[in-house]
Amino acid sequence: MDVMMEGLNVKKVYDNGQLKVTAIQNVNFKINKGELVVILGQSGAGKSTLLNLIGGMDYVTEGSLIINGKDIAKYNKRELIQFRRNNIGFVFQFYNLMPNLTAKENVELATELKRDALNPVEVLKSVGLDDKLDHFPSQLSGGEQQRVSIARAVAKNSDIILCDEPTGALDYETGKGILSLLSKQARELGKTVIIVTHNQALAEMADHLIRIKNGTISFDEYNENPKDIKDIEW
Repeated sequence: MDVMMEGLNVKKVYDNGQLKVTAIQNVNFKINKGELVVILGQSGAGKSTLLNLIGGMDYVTEGSLIINGKDIAKYNKRELIQFRRNNIGFVFQFYNLMPNLTAKENVELATELKRDALNPVEVLKSVGLDDKLDHFPSQLSGGEQQRVSIARAVAKNSDIILCDEPTGALDYETGKGILSLLSKQARELGKTVIIVTHNQALAEMADHLIRIKNGTISFDEYNENPKDIKDIEW
């Protein structure tokens, strides 16, 4: 399989001038193209920090983070903005939608600067929001808002989709629907999907499971027989 990203001795230290906090250190991993990856860990373990580094939303303190053959740990602010714009689709726990824009406008906003972006209306239809295109976030349920968030990430047509606790604010059935949508992106469309979660049950759906504990990777293993989302209980 093609290696899409590789971390080599990645370290992140937060320094406010008075206190230094090491969020992750000695982190090494490889992720292949088209994998559905679950990064599992408790609150404060460092999993969201790692996701933010992969997504170019924060700077690596030490080490290398090679994505599509380029070490983004060496990128400056402008280069990271370009990297995020062209390579990453984000799905957040609390959706991060613009409240004064409709579902269609929220997705359109994310695609404006991407040359090969997909049609926002078609993508929204693909996640079951045909009749909600002109609804504002306040008029949508939590699950519908998260589907808009997924549509926004998918419409960018990026190779990598990063998801930070994408079902954390949702009920069980709605959460399963969201996970099915994300799984489809990897299994049917060949996107590399990385889901950060503290939900142990989601480990069973992963092609590749990475566990983080106390800022380091404690477990990194492939799953030969990942479960279908409908068969997972929590």
